[in-house]
Amino acid sequence: MKLTLNSAAEKEQLSGIRRFTAFVKQTPGTIGFTMGEPDLNTDESIKSAVVSALEANETHYPPGNGLPSTLEAISAFEAEKFGLSYSPEEIILTVGSTEGIFVTLATVLNPGDEVIIPTPAFSLYESITRLFRAVPVYLPTEDNGFQVDPEALKRAITPRTKALVLNSPNNPTGVVYTKETMDAIHDVLKDKPIFVLCDDVYRALVYSGEFHSFAAYQDMRDRIVVAQSLSKPYAMTGWRLGYVLADAPLRERLQVFHQYCVTSAPSVLQRACVQALGTDVTGTRELFQKRRDYVYGRLAAMGWDVTKPEGAFYMFIPTGKYDGDSLRFCRRLVTEAGVGVVPGVYFGTEGYMRMSYCYSDDELKEGLDRLENWVNAQK
Repeated sequence: MKLTLNSAAEKEQLSGIRRFTAFVKQTPGTIGFTMGEPDLNTDESIKSAVVSALEANETHYPPGNGLPSTLEAISAFEAEKFGLSYSPEEIILTVGSTEGIFVTLATVLNPGDEVIIPTPAFSLYESITRLFRAVPVYLPTEDNGFQVDPEALKRAITPRTKALVLNSPNNPTGVVYTKETMDAIHDVLKDKPIFVLCDDVYRALVYSGEFHSFAAYQDMRDRIVVAQSLSKPYAMTGWRLGYVLADAPLRERLQVFHQYCVTSAPSVLQRACVQALGTDVTGTRELFQKRRDYVYGRLAAMGWDVTKPEGAFYMFIPTGKYDGDSLRFCRRLVTEAGVGVVPGVYFGTEGYMRMSYCYSDDELKEGLDRLENWVNAQK
């Protein structure tokens, strides 16, 4: 008897980032800069909110989309901090932004639909698209300063295009899409039946200039979904809390997948969500900006031609002067320099590597010292 599985699940591989991170960890003495996880701990006030919820026996089923108090807090936060007007009835509290992205693509995609993904990009979008038997369409940005070229976007659109993913600040480049870029994208899409998924999870970590969300274009409100996360700015990666914002009719459909997938986000964590939204993250942003400046300065002094990131906590570094095969090159760095970074091929862009700088100052210095010694040895 031969058992068969969903063919989409059989074809899809586990995350290349995690696979390479495992390789780094299995290599003794290597310093790894592969994961996008802050080295900080969750603020005590946020942890205390969970204790209070437990003591109040808030351990029963909450409403599927979130407690009213939680949704009201998110609605107020988005309006006050980012000027986005979404009522509590247009919000779903999710198990991290990953679930929000999964639910969004599950809701809008049919087999054969196309999803435009500007690259380099976090591999999650591509994998989820394929799991729903839709087709990822890659839109390279490396020749345009990692900004989306509207003319290239026009060429990528076909009658089967169903959605566009916009991730700003971007993982892995740290680039923030300018208002000019967003305006140009809007001009291309405003009259088209194409959904836009805004992955804005790094927006609290913008170091210079301004952040512009595509969600500001309210004439396209019926086609926009914003995915948010508490993981990065609040050092809450393990809490798995996020949310999505969507126009009411669309949110009604999103909640179907959400509730059949996870029922709800955990009840005892929802006070923590409210507490987190009221927590000042200025210190966190300033810490990562300081690390950004240090890492960028060290890399530039070594001769790496790297774009200075304006947000998030990643450097996307070209490897072509040494080896255009990013996987082979990053394996060399592990074995020859004792430094672990992620091959650019895992973000859909060959000839680069991603270095996370959300690690301690001491780790960054040691890792960069090792990298500098390796570079000098190549001369």
